[in-house]
Amino acid sequence: MSEKVESTGMDLLKEVANVSGKPGLFRILKPSRAGVIVESLDEKREKTLIGPTARVSVLKDVSIFTDGAEESVALSDVFLKIREIHGEEVTLSVKTSSDKELIEFLAEVLPDFDRTKVYVSDIKKVITWYNLLSKYTPEAFVATEGETEVAAEPVAETPAVEEAPAKKAPKKEKSKA
Repeated sequence: MSEKVESTGMDLLKEVANVSGKPGLFRILKPSRAGVIVESLDEKREKTLIGPTARVSVLKDVSIFTDGAEESVALSDVFLKIREIHGEEVTLSVKTSSDKELIEFLAEVLPDFDRTKVYVSDIKKVITWYNLLSKYTPEAFVATEGETEVAAEPVAETPAVEEAPAKKAPKKEKSKA
């Protein structure tokens, strides 16, 4: 299911993940018994098998803590706000900008972000991820009607999700006459 080509808008974030310990972002291609097959979101488009013990964070499930009425804001909403303010690329450098500049950047985009829970390293990730998505999957920012009605069908993200139905299958098997 995660191989949908017709995905549009921020719905595409359910196919994009961050893998702990690996730089960049990855498009989730398909789960396998040994983990999940991903493709790097860069010029190389390298396919890799990520093992079941790796921490894989699907961007659709990532949010940023706030002090406001809502405890957090979805990363997709933050990305759309960044697009509105900064366009296709955030020119602020994650390597050379000061902590103050990075904090001011996020404060401009999300004024009520929780300054005790959101670290400068998190802001750097948001900028890096935004620029990667904007460059390699610009279709993620195409607004679609009914964009809020996203979670209609679950996406198999881990082997456990895919293997569970397979274990039940033999019980439902009928005679092969």
